[in-house]
Amino acid sequence: MAEIKAEPAHHHTLLIPDTDNSAQKPHKTQRVASLDVFRGLTVALMILVDDAGGEWPMIGHAPWHGCNLADFVMPFFLFIVGMAIPLALKRIPSRGEAVMKVVFRTLKLLFWGLLLQGGYSHAPDNLSYGVDVTMIRFCGILQRIAFAYLVVALAEIFLKDAQPEATLAGHFSVFRLYCWHWLVGGCILVVYLALLYRTYVPDWQFTVQNKDSVDYGKAFTVACNMRGKLDPPCNAVGYIDRQVLGIDRMYQRPAWRRTKACTENSPYEGPFKPGAPSWCHAPFEPEGILSSISAILSTIIGVHFGHVLVHLKGHSERLKQWIIMGFALLILGILLHFTHAIPLNKQLYTFSYVCVTSGVAALVFSAIYIMVDIWDLKYIFLPLKWIGMNAMLVYVMAAEGIFAGFINGWYYKDPHNTLVCFPSTYSIFSQHK
Repeated sequence: MAEIKAEPAHHHTLLIPDTDNSAQKPHKTQRVASLDVFRGLTVALMILVDDAGGEWPMIGHAPWHGCNLADFVMPFFLFIVGMAIPLALKRIPSRGEAVMKVVFRTLKLLFWGLLLQGGYSHAPDNLSYGVDVTMIRFCGILQRIAFAYLVVALAEIFLKDAQPEATLAGHFSVFRLYCWHWLVGGCILVVYLALLYRTYVPDWQFTVQNKDSVDYGKAFTVACNMRGKLDPPCNAVGYIDRQVLGIDRMYQRPAWRRTKACTENSPYEGPFKPGAPSWCHAPFEPEGILSSISAILSTIIGVHFGHVLVHLKGHSERLKQWIIMGFALLILGILLHFTHAIPLNKQLYTFSYVCVTSGVAALVFSAIYIMVDIWDLKYIFLPLKWIGMNAMLVYVMAAEGIFAGFINGWYYKDPHNTLVCFPSTYSIFSQHK
């Protein structure tokens, strides 16, 4: 069974030895520190953009076309998940055991996704919980990660080449060894593009379900009757989600509300301007069905980087593969966007968006790998490493507001006097004696 072993400290090289010699003393498994640090950096980035994105729109999600800092979080997670798959599955000798572990992890991610983003925990800061089961949001960040992980992990289990795993030579050797993985990726891309550009989108209607809106209960009609459009109201991604999920189960405050067509405060969120298009009031699912199919590509690219780490021993060989592919993806995505062939769009998870975000992920990870696993500067990144090793805990407690809800759950005499606002609004020294 293959494990990850570190060479003596003066080399700092990660090896993936293969041996079936039961008499040999087993090597101690070591986590890839740079991958933990990258995961921790991504979680920290997610918390930053969630908390500060409203005040600084340039780091929040792009309203529609474009790519801001927040738009790198999801593909970074998918890239990391993909990169960890070969490392994790190498330690499991039985195919059946590997499938069971993959299914269990998928169900765990789905459970947390539905609990945290399905609508149950919708306002923890205000101690507000509960959801109408007829309006549960089925899609979300963890659900998308679970879907991509399940598809790619099963591909890794069942499509892996049967030839002995060994150190490979040649720039395209890893591609050749896992050609079936790339065939799956190619099929996914073809299906996604065919549905995106060939699906006919008719006119559609909706009723505003946001009780905080002045237009609550008002019905709107959106005129489309077209195909192949990537604008907010008439794209195939939204149409498929409305038909399959139901419009009441979609995200009610999409980023497109901040477009110039909807508000004069763009890129900030604000009141809809007079005469704003009807679709400005509509929901949209940013982690929907068709866009999640495209998101699998980010995970497949991450798996390739994991294969490079598994099969190539030297730092220079690994970095050469990673950096060349990272720049190639980045340049391809930029060309597709600026030639107006395929715009960058996180909501639609376009192919140019896959290329740019995966390319940046490759380069960021390569830089972390140099600092952590080659230069041995692990101590500088210890906080990020801890976050990366406890990513789900931090995600649940901080990013989804559970920590804020817990803090605000303790108050003095009145629910408005929480531990957060109590010092500035109420003082125990001012109480009647």
